[in-house]
Amino acid sequence: MRLRATLGALALRLDGGETPEAVAAAVAEAPEMAIEVEVAGTVDATVVNALLETASARGLEVRFRPPRGERRVFHTKVVDHTLRSGQRVASGGTVVVLGDVNPGAEVVAGGDVIVVGKLRGLAHAGAEGNEQAAIWALELAAKQLRIAGHVAVAPDDAPAPAGPERARVEGGQIVIEPWERK
Repeated sequence: MRLRATLGALALRLDGGETPEAVAAAVAEAPEMAIEVEVAGTVDATVVNALLETASARGLEVRFRPPRGERRVFHTKVVDHTLRSGQRVASGGTVVVLGDVNPGAEVVAGGDVIVVGKLRGLAHAGAEGNEQAAIWALELAAKQLRIAGHVAVAPDDAPAPAGPERARVEGGQIVIEPWERK
């Protein structure tokens, strides 16, 4: 266990050999600052409970963060068939569907959603809050699109798509525009 002060919080690194008593004592004696916890090993639940209970009793905020040097690296998931009603595909990265997404099917991606076909089901790009994500389709005919926390619903009298289109967030709302070669 290492406890050190940083600019905005106390950094507490748990390596896995700590006891609940040692962690509780360290938190009880720490300055009144938020505690940022890095779990770098296998830590027993009793250690985490002791940390949270002691911090709560002192009114200290506790934040957990991934170990240093570790980043989530997402890959592109390729679906090589049409998605039928009731089917759902989800990925933390980009999802590419080589086929159609039929009504009742769902595609959820942390990155972009790219449909090489007709998109008539639900597409949610940037599902983890990424407002830079986009939805691309050769025929964008979905009744509902989601990008990050934004939702767009197609009007009942929406015109048929006039070719490939892209949906993205601009000015706090989803906009749909032609997907053209530049």
